[in-house]
Formats: sequence, C-alpha cells, structure tokens
Amino acid sequence: MSKLTPDTLKYDANGLIPAIVQDAATREVLMMAWMNAASVQMTLDKGETVFWSRSRQEIWHKGATSGNVQHVRDIRYDCDGDTLLILVDPAGPACHTGARSCFYRTMTETADSPAPASILHTLSALIEDRKVNQPEGSYTVTLLNNENKAAQKVGEEGVEVVIAALNQTKERLVEESADLLYHLLVVLAQKDVKLADVERELEKRK
Repeated sequence: MSKLTPDTLKYDANGLIPAIVQDAATREVLMMAWMNAASVQMTLDKGETVFWSRSRQEIWHKGATSGNVQHVRDIRYDCDGDTLLILVDPAGPACHTGARSCFYRTMTETADSPAPASILHTLSALIEDRKVNQPEGSYTVTLLNNENKAAQKVGEEGVEVVIAALNQTKERLVEESADLLYHLLVVLAQKDVKLADVERELEKRK
C-alpha cells in the first residue's frame, strides 16, 4: 500500500486534520492539535511538530518560543486517512500549564495517578527546568552544579538500595530506590543524556 502524502490526507471543511501527539518512549498521550497540509509538510521537513493554530489563524511551531519542541520519531495515520498519530521525543512539557501532558485531569472518581514511566519523565523534565532556570535554594540545582557530589550521591544511594534489599523492609527498598532514581536522573541531566536515550538502549537489549 502506498503512503499518503500531506496533499492526499483527508482534511475537514476548514482544511484541517486532528493530530494526536504521543511520547515515543512511554506511549503517553501528550496533546491533541490541528494541522493543515502546509504544517504537515513542515513537520516532515523540520523533524519537529508544527501545527495550525485555529485561534490565531497561523502556523505554530511547537516549542519555538518555550524551547519545549517535540522531535518527531514517526507519523502514522488511521485507516481513513483523516487522523494523525505523531510519535515524538519531547524536549519539555507539552501543556501550556507546564504539565507534561495536556491530559492531566480526570472525569472519573478514580484518583489522577500517572503511569510510573510518566512520573520518571515528569521528574526528568523538572530537573531539566532546574538546570536552565537555577532557582535559588534548590537542592537539585546544588547537585547539578557539583558534578562530584551528584556522582557520589548515586554511589551512596546505590549502596543504600543494596542494604535495603538484603536487610530491610520492602517499604524501605522502595524509598531507597526512589532516591537512587532521582539522583541518577540528575547525573543524566548534567551530561545532557535524555531518559529516552536510556530507554532506547534498553529497547535494543530486549
């Protein structure tokens, strides 16, 4: 079957097509926006998401101002060719509120509880924000600015995980594991390594 092109996708009466944006690593749905043929082509050319803003009636390059661009891994279309699914590596939050995903609220009675993978990516994004904005009094900033201390903390927390696994309770193991993951994310941020990079390495090892 031949691939559709931007010109042969099925657009609505306004020349628009809905685009669902999904994290390529976690499969978390990040946002939904609209595209026209021009923005679809620009997305293909740039390798970053470009949408059509209905409110401003203009092309909108996601993250052009905030830096929260979305690096495109794949663009898929549904069986009717009238809806797009875009898999991305996000450089920051998708939502204008600062939330990782625009879909952070619930209409059900179930507590709003993000998937574990989403929690790690949310924490990683927060650490990246601390790296850029350097808020005063932040423990994370202190670690980010001290390479030796951050690396030492990873070692210390790794030992704590071993001790908890051998001699302590399950609850203590969970707590120490959380400490280890946080400090590891700090070190990754120092070295400009994305959590998605580690996930891709794990994918290759399956």
